[in-house]
Amino acid sequence: MDAAEFLGLEPTHNPGRWLLPVTDGIITGGNFLFGGCGLGAAVAAMEAVCERPLVWATAQYLSFATTGEIMDLDVTVAVSGRNTAQARAVGHVGDREILTVNAALGERDLPVEGQWAVMPEVAPPEECRVRAPRFGLERSIMTRLDVRIAVGRGWEDLDGHPVPDGRSALWVRVPDVEMSAAALSILGDYVPFGISQALGAWFPINSLDNTLRVVRLEPSEWVLIDIRVDGLHNGFGHGSVHLWNQAGTLLATASQSTLVRNHRLD
Repeated sequence: MDAAEFLGLEPTHNPGRWLLPVTDGIITGGNFLFGGCGLGAAVAAMEAVCERPLVWATAQYLSFATTGEIMDLDVTVAVSGRNTAQARAVGHVGDREILTVNAALGERDLPVEGQWAVMPEVAPPEECRVRAPRFGLERSIMTRLDVRIAVGRGWEDLDGHPVPDGRSALWVRVPDVEMSAAALSILGDYVPFGISQALGAWFPINSLDNTLRVVRLEPSEWVLIDIRVDGLHNGFGHGSVHLWNQAGTLLATASQSTLVRNHRLD
Protein backbone atom coordinates (compact mmCIF):
# COMPACT_ATOMS: atom_id res chain seq x y z
CA MET A 1 0.00 0.00 0.00
CA ASP A 2 1.08 3.62 -0.32
CA ALA A 3 1.52 5.95 2.64
CA ALA A 4 -1.79 7.73 2.03
CA GLU A 5 -3.67 4.44 2.45
CA PHE A 6 -1.58 3.55 5.51
CA LEU A 7 -2.48 6.88 7.11
CA GLY A 8 -6.14 6.75 6.08
CA LEU A 9 -5.90 9.98 4.06
CA GLU A 10 -9.06 10.61 2.02
CA PRO A 11 -9.58 12.90 -1.02
CA THR A 12 -12.72 15.02 -1.38
CA HIS A 13 -14.61 16.48 -4.35
CA ASN A 14 -12.38 19.56 -3.89
CA PRO A 15 -8.91 18.62 -5.26
CA GLY A 16 -7.25 20.97 -2.76
CA ARG A 17 -8.95 19.49 0.33
CA TRP A 18 -8.19 16.16 1.99
CA LEU A 19 -9.48 14.49 5.14
CA LEU A 20 -7.47 12.64 7.78
CA PRO A 21 -9.53 10.73 10.37
CA VAL A 22 -7.48 10.53 13.57
CA THR A 23 -7.60 6.82 14.36
CA ASP A 24 -5.75 4.58 16.82
CA GLY A 25 -3.24 3.62 14.13
CA ILE A 26 -1.79 7.13 13.71
CA ILE A 27 -1.77 8.48 17.26
CA THR A 28 0.75 8.75 20.09
CA GLY A 29 0.35 7.17 23.51
CA GLY A 30 -1.25 10.47 24.55
CA ASN A 31 -4.19 9.89 22.17
CA PHE A 32 -3.35 12.67 19.72
CA LEU A 33 -2.09 12.67 16.15
CA PHE A 34 1.54 11.54 15.84
CA GLY A 35 3.47 14.46 14.35
CA GLY A 36 5.18 12.41 11.66
CA CYS A 37 1.80 11.12 10.49
CA GLY A 38 0.50 14.67 10.21
CA LEU A 39 3.50 15.69 8.12
CA GLY A 40 3.23 12.51 6.05
CA ALA A 41 -0.43 13.19 5.26
CA ALA A 42 0.36 16.76 4.21
CA VAL A 43 3.23 15.55 2.01
CA ALA A 44 1.03 12.94 0.31
CA ALA A 45 -1.68 15.53 -0.32
CA MET A 46 0.74 18.12 -1.73
CA GLU A 47 2.42 15.57 -4.01
CA ALA A 48 -0.99 14.56 -5.36
CA VAL A 49 -2.10 18.15 -5.94
CA CYS A 50 1.20 19.31 -7.48
CA GLU A 51 1.87 16.03 -9.33
CA ARG A 52 5.54 16.41 -8.42
CA PRO A 53 7.81 14.63 -5.91
CA LEU A 54 8.72 16.26 -2.62
CA VAL A 55 12.08 17.96 -2.20
CA TRP A 56 11.61 19.54 1.21
CA ALA A 57 8.81 20.08 3.71
CA THR A 58 8.61 21.59 7.16
CA ALA A 59 5.73 21.32 9.61
CA GLN A 60 4.96 23.63 12.49
CA TYR A 61 2.79 21.92 15.11
CA LEU A 62 0.29 24.32 16.64
CA SER A 63 -2.31 22.21 18.44
CA PHE A 64 -3.42 18.61 18.95
CA ALA A 65 -5.86 16.58 16.87
CA THR A 66 -7.22 13.91 19.18
CA THR A 67 -8.53 10.40 18.59
CA GLY A 68 -11.91 10.38 16.86
CA GLU A 69 -11.54 13.84 15.30
CA ILE A 70 -11.19 14.47 11.56
CA MET A 71 -8.47 16.84 10.41
CA ASP A 72 -9.09 18.77 7.20
CA LEU A 73 -6.00 19.40 5.06
CA ASP A 74 -6.22 22.36 2.67
CA VAL A 75 -3.47 22.52 0.03
CA THR A 76 -2.52 25.78 -1.70
CA VAL A 77 -0.01 25.93 -4.56
CA ALA A 78 1.65 29.32 -4.09
CA VAL A 79 4.06 29.12 -7.06
CA SER A 80 4.38 26.57 -9.87
CA GLY A 81 7.30 26.89 -12.29
CA ARG A 82 8.84 24.69 -14.93
CA ASN A 83 10.71 22.44 -12.48
CA THR A 84 9.61 23.46 -9.00
CA ALA A 85 6.39 24.15 -7.16
CA GLN A 86 6.06 25.83 -3.76
CA ALA A 87 3.02 24.75 -1.77
CA ARG A 88 1.57 24.77 1.70
CA ALA A 89 -0.95 22.66 3.55
CA VAL A 90 -2.93 23.75 6.59
CA GLY A 91 -4.44 21.10 8.82
CA HIS A 92 -7.36 22.06 11.03
CA VAL A 93 -10.19 20.58 13.06
CA GLY A 94 -13.04 23.05 12.73
CA ASP A 95 -11.55 26.46 13.51
CA ARG A 96 -8.62 24.97 15.45
CA GLU A 97 -5.42 24.97 13.41
CA ILE A 98 -3.38 21.83 14.05
CA LEU A 99 -0.37 22.20 11.77
CA THR A 100 1.00 24.23 8.89
CA VAL A 101 3.32 22.65 6.33
CA ASN A 102 5.38 24.51 3.73
CA ALA A 103 7.08 22.56 0.96
CA ALA A 104 9.01 22.59 -2.30
CA LEU A 105 8.31 19.92 -4.90
CA GLY A 106 9.85 19.06 -8.23
CA GLU A 107 12.77 17.46 -10.05
CA ARG A 108 15.19 18.40 -12.80
CA ASP A 109 17.84 16.66 -14.88
CA LEU A 110 21.43 17.16 -13.74
CA PRO A 111 24.39 15.04 -14.93
CA VAL A 112 26.16 15.05 -11.55
CA GLU A 113 25.25 13.63 -8.16
CA GLY A 114 26.91 12.49 -4.94
CA GLN A 115 26.58 11.37 -1.35
CA TRP A 116 29.03 12.60 1.27
CA ALA A 117 27.31 11.55 4.49
CA VAL A 118 28.39 8.14 5.81
CA MET A 119 26.08 5.60 7.38
CA PRO A 120 27.16 4.48 10.88
CA GLU A 121 28.28 0.90 11.34
CA VAL A 122 25.53 -1.00 13.15
CA ALA A 123 24.36 -4.59 13.34
CA PRO A 124 21.72 -5.62 10.78
CA PRO A 125 18.10 -5.48 11.98
CA GLU A 126 17.75 -9.24 12.43
CA GLU A 127 20.61 -9.13 14.98
CA CYS A 128 19.18 -6.19 16.97
CA ARG A 129 16.74 -6.61 19.81
CA VAL A 130 13.10 -5.66 19.41
CA ARG A 131 12.08 -2.39 21.01
CA ALA A 132 9.16 -3.40 23.21
CA PRO A 133 6.23 -0.96 23.33
CA ARG A 134 6.09 1.14 26.46
CA PHE A 135 3.01 1.00 28.67
CA GLY A 136 0.38 3.35 27.24
CA LEU A 137 1.36 2.77 23.61
CA GLU A 138 -0.89 -0.23 23.01
CA ARG A 139 -3.22 1.97 20.92
CA SER A 140 -0.83 3.98 18.79
CA ILE A 141 1.24 4.17 15.62
CA MET A 142 3.90 2.13 17.44
CA THR A 143 1.79 -1.03 17.16
CA ARG A 144 2.15 -0.83 13.35
CA LEU A 145 5.93 -0.42 13.24
CA ASP A 146 8.57 -3.13 13.63
CA VAL A 147 11.33 -1.40 15.62
CA ARG A 148 14.77 -2.77 16.53
CA ILE A 149 17.35 -1.00 18.72
CA ALA A 150 20.61 -0.62 16.79
CA VAL A 151 22.25 1.93 19.13
CA GLY A 152 20.59 2.74 22.42
CA ARG A 153 18.83 1.29 25.42
CA GLY A 154 15.41 -0.20 26.10
CA TRP A 155 12.89 1.29 28.51
CA GLU A 156 14.12 -0.84 31.39
CA ASP A 157 17.81 -0.03 30.82
CA LEU A 158 17.69 3.76 31.12
CA ASP A 159 19.57 4.39 34.34
CA GLY A 160 19.89 8.19 34.43
CA HIS A 161 23.35 8.25 32.88
CA PRO A 162 23.54 10.53 29.80
CA VAL A 163 25.04 9.42 26.49
CA PRO A 164 28.18 11.53 25.84
CA ASP A 165 27.78 11.83 22.07
CA GLY A 166 23.96 12.14 22.01
CA ARG A 167 23.67 9.43 19.33
CA SER A 168 21.16 6.60 19.02
CA ALA A 169 19.77 4.55 16.14
CA LEU A 170 16.79 2.36 15.34
CA TRP A 171 15.97 0.01 12.51
CA VAL A 172 12.30 0.49 11.58
CA ARG A 173 10.13 -1.43 9.16
CA VAL A 174 6.65 -0.36 8.11
CA PRO A 175 5.16 -3.60 6.78
CA ASP A 176 3.69 -3.47 3.25
CA VAL A 177 4.14 0.30 2.82
CA GLU A 178 5.91 1.56 -0.29
CA MET A 179 8.98 3.80 0.00
CA SER A 180 7.96 7.45 -0.40
CA ALA A 181 8.52 10.91 1.01
CA ALA A 182 5.31 10.55 3.02
CA ALA A 183 6.52 7.27 4.54
CA LEU A 184 9.87 8.86 5.45
CA SER A 185 8.00 11.77 7.05
CA ILE A 186 6.58 9.31 9.58
CA LEU A 187 10.02 7.88 10.33
CA GLY A 188 11.73 11.25 10.69
CA ASP A 189 9.86 12.05 13.92
CA TYR A 190 12.32 10.40 16.31
CA VAL A 191 14.31 13.27 17.84
CA PRO A 192 12.15 13.01 21.03
CA PHE A 193 13.25 9.37 21.37
CA GLY A 194 16.86 10.45 20.90
CA ILE A 195 16.66 13.16 23.55
CA SER A 196 15.49 10.70 26.20
CA GLN A 197 18.23 8.31 25.10
CA ALA A 198 20.82 11.10 25.37
CA LEU A 199 19.60 12.11 28.84
CA GLY A 200 19.44 8.51 30.03
CA ALA A 201 15.83 8.83 31.24
CA TRP A 202 12.40 9.13 29.63
CA PHE A 203 11.00 12.66 29.61
CA PRO A 204 7.63 13.82 28.22
CA ILE A 205 8.55 15.57 24.96
CA ASN A 206 6.44 17.33 22.32
CA SER A 207 7.64 18.20 18.83
CA LEU A 208 7.37 21.85 17.84
CA ASP A 209 8.30 21.24 14.22
CA ASN A 210 9.52 18.60 11.81
CA THR A 211 11.51 19.18 8.61
CA LEU A 212 12.18 16.52 5.98
CA ARG A 213 14.69 16.89 3.11
CA VAL A 214 14.52 14.10 0.53
CA VAL A 215 17.82 12.99 -1.04
CA ARG A 216 16.93 9.81 -2.94
CA LEU A 217 14.05 7.36 -2.77
CA GLU A 218 15.15 3.75 -3.08
CA PRO A 219 13.35 0.60 -1.94
CA SER A 220 14.34 -0.83 1.43
CA GLU A 221 12.55 -3.22 3.76
CA TRP A 222 14.19 -1.57 6.77
CA VAL A 223 15.20 2.06 7.32
CA LEU A 224 17.94 2.99 9.76
CA ILE A 225 16.94 6.02 11.82
CA ASP A 226 20.26 7.60 12.79
CA ILE A 227 19.44 10.15 15.53
CA ARG A 228 21.80 12.95 16.51
CA VAL A 229 20.85 15.16 19.46
CA ASP A 230 22.57 18.55 19.26
CA GLY A 231 21.64 20.27 22.49
CA LEU A 232 19.09 20.99 25.22
CA HIS A 233 18.69 24.29 27.09
CA ASN A 234 15.85 26.21 28.77
CA GLY A 235 13.48 23.30 28.24
CA PHE A 236 13.95 23.06 24.47
CA GLY A 237 15.90 20.33 22.70
CA HIS A 238 17.18 20.19 19.13
CA GLY A 239 18.38 17.35 16.94
CA SER A 240 18.49 15.76 13.54
CA VAL A 241 17.93 12.39 11.90
CA HIS A 242 19.57 10.70 8.92
CA LEU A 243 17.43 8.06 7.22
CA TRP A 244 19.37 5.25 5.50
CA ASN A 245 18.40 2.19 3.54
CA GLN A 246 20.08 -1.15 4.17
CA ALA A 247 22.56 -0.59 1.35
CA GLY A 248 23.88 2.61 2.94
CA THR A 249 22.05 5.05 0.68
CA LEU A 250 21.01 8.30 2.35
CA LEU A 251 17.27 8.55 1.71
CA ALA A 252 16.52 11.77 3.58
CA THR A 253 17.43 13.94 6.53
CA ALA A 254 15.09 15.35 9.15
CA SER A 255 15.40 17.87 11.98
CA GLN A 256 13.27 18.93 14.91
CA SER A 257 12.98 21.27 17.85
CA THR A 258 11.11 19.96 20.88
CA LEU A 259 9.61 21.04 24.17
CA VAL A 260 11.00 18.90 27.01
CA ARG A 261 8.85 18.82 30.13
CA ASN A 262 10.32 19.02 33.62
CA HIS A 263 9.42 15.60 34.99
CA ARG A 264 10.97 12.35 33.93
CA LEU A 265 9.08 9.12 33.36
CA ASP A 266 10.76 6.34 35.32
